[in-house]
Amino acid sequence: MLVDGIKSRPQYPGLTADAFAKVHVFAADGDGAQAVIDLFERQGRDINGRVIVVYADTAPGAPDYASRLEALPVELVHCMPTVATAITRLVGVLNVARMGTRIYASGTETMIGLTVQLAQELGMDPATVITEHRGSRARRVQCVHCKGMTENVTTNIVTCAHCGLSLLVRDHYSKRRAAFQGVCVDAEVRGEIPEITEIFK
Repeated sequence: MLVDGIKSRPQYPGLTADAFAKVHVFAADGDGAQAVIDLFERQGRDINGRVIVVYADTAPGAPDYASRLEALPVELVHCMPTVATAITRLVGVLNVARMGTRIYASGTETMIGLTVQLAQELGMDPATVITEHRGSRARRVQCVHCKGMTENVTTNIVTCAHCGLSLLVRDHYSKRRAAFQGVCVDAEVRGEIPEITEIFK
């Protein structure tokens, strides 16, 4: 896994402030909050206009990111308990967005991927979402056979949460599905499964 040269593999260049944006919408989960805090420490003077943060508080035992985000010079912080509820709130925020809105996403690949996917569904260019990966490398995996999603995958092989097939987690990534692809690992000889190793921590 993590094969070099996979063109579909997302790249996360890091958060940088868009000095020309009129509205800044940040979507983050877990340790992604620290990326937002770091950005304000580096470039706070470049962040003009309204600032809205949608945060999924998914980092157990982590610093009190919610309070630290609320202490920033922002208009509003929506603190949600899960990535799913954060994305639902983000839908509401972006549905009333106007020209001049810049979207940022930081944290896990799942949070980043779902934010980019949402931006694309709303007619935005997904390449314009500014991203930074922080925290766990656990993957969201789509079974190519039943199309079901399995969340928080940390191993090279996972049992599909929907159809029960043993899936090899590939490095190929679908931006449209916001997920890595999983293919049946024992299609030729049922039950012949390689060693399962934790590699996406």
